[in-house]
Amino acid sequence: MAPLTPELLHNLRNLSLAARQAAEGFLNGAHASRRHGAGMEFSQYRPYQPGDDLRRLDWRLAARSDRYYLRESEVDTSLTVHLLLDASASMNHRDDNGLTKLDYARLLLAALAYLAHQQGDAVGLTVLSPAGLRHLPPRADARQLPRLYHALETAEAAGRFPAAAALAPLTARRQRALTVCVSDLYEDEAEINALLTRLRAVSGDVLLLHLMARNELQFSHQGTVTFRDLETGHTLQLDADQQRPAYQQQLQQWLRATAQAARRQGFDYHQLSTADPLDQALREFLRRRNTSG
Repeated sequence: MAPLTPELLHNLRNLSLAARQAAEGFLNGAHASRRHGAGMEFSQYRPYQPGDDLRRLDWRLAARSDRYYLRESEVDTSLTVHLLLDASASMNHRDDNGLTKLDYARLLLAALAYLAHQQGDAVGLTVLSPAGLRHLPPRADARQLPRLYHALETAEAAGRFPAAAALAPLTARRQRALTVCVSDLYEDEAEINALLTRLRAVSGDVLLLHLMARNELQFSHQGTVTFRDLETGHTLQLDADQQRPAYQQQLQQWLRATAQAARRQGFDYHQLSTADPLDQALREFLRRRNTSG
């Protein structure tokens, strides 16, 4: 089964439905695309089917083999999952498929929230914007998902990443959690890295999902183009065809340095494109969730 494209999910215009379709499609597609290995016994399992209670999934087996089976009994220990959305203005960058980075981040975080909530985890969300933090503390009750979806649907990207003083409440208390941050990592003075470093110290594991637009990665512009910095308003006019080789070389250097720095800090780092299906990020979340349990 082919994974659902982010454009199709976005066009549903219903974040709750999109989250469920993405998560269920991912689990069902991963199971359907793999055959049982010879001699493997699963007498205490049955294959996952759409609509099954995700709290009964064997997440450890899924992390090892990408096969999705339900256990007959035992339920996994629940976790606290803290989702972070970078809502600075650069997340308004629009890809050639019509989606902004913010559109994609909404879909991804909603699907992650659905997966975690169905597993029985307490899920929280913080929207990081210059206007201040919009924080929903982690909860596992039945009304948490609608709260999270509403916060994501109404989030708007503007300005620069919040100053350190505004972020202080996030790290004021020690609370064991798996932190998942979606950001394009455009920052002035390593403020995103500083926040995640503090969160890792007080909360534990950090999964950093570095989101880039496909037209940024490929620099698919042609001819003379005027670029405007979404956060500072500064403009730059250049010949895209002439500048493409130097741009791509510098971009790859930055991406390598960013990944290396993130991993040195102990983050689980993964780069994503707004053209990618959500499956890769959902798979990385399940793997990190397994090691955090």
